[in-house]
Amino acid sequence: MSATTSATTQAPARTYSAYSAPLWQRLLLTREMAVIALTAAVILYSIANVPNFDGPLTIKFLLQDIAPILLIALPMTLVIITGEIDLSVASIMGLSSVLLGVLHEGGMSVPAAALLALLAGLACGALNGFLIAYVGLPSLAVTIGTLALFRGIAVGLLGTKAITDFTEKWSDLATGTIGETKIPLVMIPFAVLAIGFVVLLHFSTFGRGVYDIGLNDEAAHFTGVDVARTKLVLFLLSGVVSALAGIYFTLRFGSARGDNATGYELQVIAAVLLGGVSIFGGRGRLHGVLAGVVLIGVISSALRLESVTVNVTNIIVGLLLVASVILPNVLAAASSRLPRKATPAAPRESHPPENAASAGVTTRGSDS
Repeated sequence: MSATTSATTQAPARTYSAYSAPLWQRLLLTREMAVIALTAAVILYSIANVPNFDGPLTIKFLLQDIAPILLIALPMTLVIITGEIDLSVASIMGLSSVLLGVLHEGGMSVPAAALLALLAGLACGALNGFLIAYVGLPSLAVTIGTLALFRGIAVGLLGTKAITDFTEKWSDLATGTIGETKIPLVMIPFAVLAIGFVVLLHFSTFGRGVYDIGLNDEAAHFTGVDVARTKLVLFLLSGVVSALAGIYFTLRFGSARGDNATGYELQVIAAVLLGGVSIFGGRGRLHGVLAGVVLIGVISSALRLESVTVNVTNIIVGLLLVASVILPNVLAAASSRLPRKATPAAPRESHPPENAASAGVTTRGSDS
């Protein structure tokens, strides 16, 4: 048999793409798309069954309610993908709210006070990032500590007092809508930030480094990722965006208080995990997280219109969060127990070939 004929009897080499799922499956059959589908189903059900849910004011208040969570969920997604967590975001919101109120009450303009509040949020993020990235402390312990620290500073500066002397111009800006629509103006800066974070996470080398750190930070270091600097940048972003959310929260309600946004950190983390981000790091996409935020907001709004208490809403959101953490592990364990179809081996050439003599090849014993 000639070399050409022998080669044709062998199966072609299979590439990685031959073992991967089709493109439509990889795009549609994902946890993120499941959350988006569930969100759409809940919205349609609420429109059909909840009185006044499809009213224009409901949409406006829904978007205003979830706006701070949408903002903070952007950097929180990247933080959790690296395998870290930031529990101090709501306390940074409260601190920025107090600084905005105190500085404005002292005679400073709202834009100048807001700028200083943003810088304070940046400083809070720098403290978290330095202790976690460069000192090497666990993010859970650090941010629990700074959660209490930042909230304590906020309450210490203002006590039980509330500052409410914000002019209507700034309150109207925070509660205004885009033209004749019922879409709040705050959706414009959110859309800009969302596009920026999507590009940063999914279309940049920095984003690839974020995923690498979440999978294995030591391996990421040896592939050229500056692990410490990346984590520091993420906590800086988390701090400044949390301060921005606190400023919006203050102007929307026209009140600066030390206890503003208490408990928001749990809502943000619940939305991020519900949106498909792994608590262990290395996995997650922003479109799933945004769908998770909207899902929680829609459920809360629908239950509120049905006069359901906040406690029941918290129970439902908690169950969704637990299910989002447990269900992937259950499905993975079930799929590992399923029998796998064996891959057929490539045909092997017999030794010696049956027609070796005709091909001029001498076999053992042919001289006898």
